[in-house]
Amino acid sequence: MQTFHITNLECPSYADTLEHKLRSIKGVRFVQISFATNTLTIDCDDIESIKQAISSLEPKVKITKKPKKSYIFTPQLFILLGLIALFLASLGCMHWLTSLEQKTSDFWIFSIKLLWILIYLVSGRNVIKGAIQSFKHKEFFDENVLMLTASIAAFCLGAWEEAVSIMLFFATGEYLQEVSVKKSKQAINESANLIPPKAHIIDTTTHQIHDIDPKDLAIGDHIILYAGEMLSCDCVLIQESASFNTAAISGESLPVESKQGDEILSGAIALNQAITLQVLRPFATSQIAKIADLIASATTQKSPTENFITTFARYYTPIVFALALALALIPPIFFDASFEEWIYRALVVLMVSCPCALVISVPIGYFGGLAAASKRGALIKGSNYLEALSKLSIIAFDKTGTLTKGVFAVLDIIPNAGFSKDEVLATALCAHNLSNHPIAQSIKDAYHKLGHTHHISEYEELSGLGVRAVCDNHEILAGNDKILHTFDIAHNTCHVQGSVVHIVRDKQYLGYILIADVLKDEAPQVINALHKLHIDSIMLSGDGEYPCKQVAQKLGCSYRHSLLPQDKAQIMRELKAKNSGKVAFVGDGINDAPTLALADVGIAMGSGSDISIQNADVIITNNSLKTLLQSIQIAKKTKTIIYQNIALALGIKAVFIVLGLCGFATIWEAIFGDVGVALLALANAMRCMRI
Repeated sequence: MQTFHITNLECPSYADTLEHKLRSIKGVRFVQISFATNTLTIDCDDIESIKQAISSLEPKVKITKKPKKSYIFTPQLFILLGLIALFLASLGCMHWLTSLEQKTSDFWIFSIKLLWILIYLVSGRNVIKGAIQSFKHKEFFDENVLMLTASIAAFCLGAWEEAVSIMLFFATGEYLQEVSVKKSKQAINESANLIPPKAHIIDTTTHQIHDIDPKDLAIGDHIILYAGEMLSCDCVLIQESASFNTAAISGESLPVESKQGDEILSGAIALNQAITLQVLRPFATSQIAKIADLIASATTQKSPTENFITTFARYYTPIVFALALALALIPPIFFDASFEEWIYRALVVLMVSCPCALVISVPIGYFGGLAAASKRGALIKGSNYLEALSKLSIIAFDKTGTLTKGVFAVLDIIPNAGFSKDEVLATALCAHNLSNHPIAQSIKDAYHKLGHTHHISEYEELSGLGVRAVCDNHEILAGNDKILHTFDIAHNTCHVQGSVVHIVRDKQYLGYILIADVLKDEAPQVINALHKLHIDSIMLSGDGEYPCKQVAQKLGCSYRHSLLPQDKAQIMRELKAKNSGKVAFVGDGINDAPTLALADVGIAMGSGSDISIQNADVIITNNSLKTLLQSIQIAKKTKTIIYQNIALALGIKAVFIVLGLCGFATIWEAIFGDVGVALLALANAMRCMRI
């Protein structure tokens, strides 16, 4: 499998056509072309034969191992500017000469027409080559064929000025469009390109620093990361402490403080100082490489709207061509109208028939939306999923680790008569001080501010019951209701709802502690915002009824409790059957993988299991529900901009077609209309980057 960079790939339809043709070549096992990133990924027997095939199929397209820089001020630009100046000057001369006597002006008029033919051939050389290539491949309705046909027809009508202007200003419009597309791609790729150009490796023998390619780093290498630079591999922090900006991988702009021994993921940017680290994983398996691969592959997954526009363009151009032909022939033949007049009107219709404004601006808009989401910490695996996010009607959430933090905390302490809350908590700590259980950790965290000291002489964990410990010569029991009955402890509290820890000291019941999973701070705000977007929420959890009910009441959403993985999957099938819109599922556990795969949009929290992330269509790298909300908002805004472009392009083209039919529009106006709408649509599409 090899990846190459492509130059002169001017249109998504060219990319699709070239990919389809390369796929049919013998020896090609896999091929994928990304118009957004200008890359060709291919697995084949002989790459040289593929290069030759590309040259014969698309002569302008070149492939290289390294990307080539694109410049605005190129020789092509200066040639076009010179031709335009020469053409405008010749127009002035022609109008002046035609006002003189015939005998003195014929030679010069003939000379100017020869000059116009030269301008036509130079400015239209790429169009002529493209049209010849299209005829060879039996493709009769691409933009090159249309422009060549229209300009030749204008010559035949004696409209020399307009024939030359068709080719000259079309070439100029194509150049401006190409520059706009390149700038759009560059902006998108810069936001998605997370691969640093170099790494600084420390020679452990000489202690000298050398610059190498990040891909050449090996596990165990020591590197130095200077302030403002991005980390290229997953590493372990060697020095005592350091500050990092992790916005590139998490979307969170606040600095992250790390200490010696902490794992620092690639993509983190050093703040304030040079930092020494040790490589933990090579570049190929690092976090930044995974994210870069996800972004690159996302640009090849087309949305239904993109597929529709591609199909629409395939039929739209021949239909408009047929309309123009009918316009040129029917009125003169059947209604005794002027051939010259109606052929001219037909040429105006042809001028606006090119669907480039749609074909280019729609994918650029989606790519911009994908890049905007990735900057905020959401990796969306394709524009098809971005579009699906804009059509959500309901989102199902897992509870633990998704709506909650996945960590337990002490919710309340209820002491028995004669005891205080601090006394119950202190005794509970004696029992749990040697335990690593999450509930034990929550008790340690709650007790952190109290200054109790204790000496534990005995400790044992009782399976299915709790723990027993001897601390300062006091026997302590801590556990569920069963532990009270097993040891015959007199108590007046049974069947407490929720996660509860009963505390006993020297056979005497002290009270109980309520433990609960902590709700994420942003969860209520996000659920409320989703409701305002007319997106319903439901919680699907394997936990019992009481904790699920508590969380659902705080969030104001419906819930289903005590669910096995197969139960969640069945509920997802039911939700998809009942809802006309798209259905999403948000989860982070291994048991969520089947449901993630079943949902229209599977959304995995970045802290989740690898298998869940593999099955997900969207990955929230910073584990934040706010990022999920932002992704949906980006998707909706992107869809609005895409629809604006479709309406803008079709609307303006329809106006010019009507004006052309009625004889109110000239070829000049039609050319400017076609170029103008393409540039406007591209500019509008780039707004997706700024959402």
